Amino acid sequence: MDLLKIQLLWCLLLLSFFKGFAQQETLKDNTNDVKIDSLYREDQFYFAFTYNTFENKPTGLNQQKFSIGVGAGFLRDMPINKDRTKAFATGIGVTYNNYNQNLGISGTAQNATYTILGTQSNFDKNKFTQLLIDVPLEFRWRTSTYQSYKFWRIYGGMKFSYLVYSKSVLNNNEGQTVITNNNDFNKLLYGLYLSAGYNTLNVYAYYGLNPLFKSAEIDGVKAKMNALNVGVIFYIL
Repeated sequence: MDLLKIQLLWCLLLLSFFKGFAQQETLKDNTNDVKIDSLYREDQFYFAFTYNTFENKPTGLNQQKFSIGVGAGFLRDMPINKDRTKAFATGIGVTYNNYNQNLGISGTAQNATYTILGTQSNFDKNKFTQLLIDVPLEFRWRTSTYQSYKFWRIYGGMKFSYLVYSKSVLNNNEGQTVITNNNDFNKLLYGLYLSAGYNTLNVYAYYGLNPLFKSAEIDGVKAKMNALNVGVIFYIL
């Protein structure tokens, strides 16, 4: 009987040992699952929607209807302080801009002519569109931590854009005139931008530093209007 008691005691001890070992391993596995990344980056995809207008407009030029812009891209984050609340970022993106206005463009891509059309009763449709490849360079300030993706931010910098495609369309009583890749458009555009907000949704503004046209003239006067685009931008990790 004593031998049986001893064997039972050994069995209980062994079971207790393996149970404790298993619990320790489970705890270790769970601990490994929780990884704190103190060296996080705010690498982000972005999507922007803007209302497009002009600055430095020629006399008589007015915008018609609603002109929109749509942009998207990716930004690589490069923190510069220990708390990672300040950083530089760069990346690549694409923008489509649409401008509805009364600047009539006729002729050809190599030899275009420009006139102010007056009231919209003189034409059915008049616009030009641009497709741009963007390279933004920005400085970032934010209140982010490695534990939270919801934070306040102010991002600003310069954006360089290369015009890969343009198209102007004029419908009036003389018919339809369509010009693609007008040589008078500036191929390289650059400007300042600023975005600010909380979490995903942020306000956004871009101001072009050089004109949209490089050589267009209206009644002998060079067209020097530049872009002003305001709207919202979404950042997604």
